[in-house]
Amino acid sequence: MKNVIFSLLLLLSVTTFAQEAAKTATPANGPEISFSETTHDYGVMKLNADGAYEFEFKNTGNEPLILTQPRSSCGCTVPAWPRQPILPGETEKIKVTYNTSIKGKFHKTVTVMSNAVVNKSVVLTIKGEVEVPPTEAMPEKAAGTAASAPSK
Repeated sequence: MKNVIFSLLLLLSVTTFAQEAAKTATPANGPEISFSETTHDYGVMKLNADGAYEFEFKNTGNEPLILTQPRSSCGCTVPAWPRQPILPGETEKIKVTYNTSIKGKFHKTVTVMSNAVVNKSVVLTIKGEVEVPPTEAMPEKAAGTAASAPSK
C-alpha cells in the first residue's frame, strides 16, 4: 500500500514539474506563418466573373519568412505570392485566381510551403459555383392548345 501511495505521489510531482517546465519554455526561434483565414467561399458567380481572392497572412515569428512556390490542385487555379522574404511582424497576401469560364461547382486548393518552424505547409481552399446566365427566349405557345374564338 505504501508503494502505491509513493508511486502516485512521485507521478504527481513529475507531472507538475513537466507542466511548469512547459510554461516557462521559450518559444521556438524562427519564422511563423499565420493566415487570417484559409477558406474562401465565392458562393454563386456568373460565367467569366472576377475569380480573384487574396488570402492575408502575417509572419508572427522572429526571423524572415520565405515562401516557396505554392502549388494549386489544378491549372484552373493560379496563385500569386510575394517572392521577397517577409520580415517578422509584416503582413502580406497570396492572390488566388480561379478561371470562371468553367461552369459548375468547384472546390480547389493551393498548398503554400514555407520555412516556417511549425506550419511548414498550409492549405488554402476556394469553393463556389459558376453559373451560366439564363438566355432570354420568346415565350412559346404550348403544343396542343388552340386558341378558341369567343363564343356568343
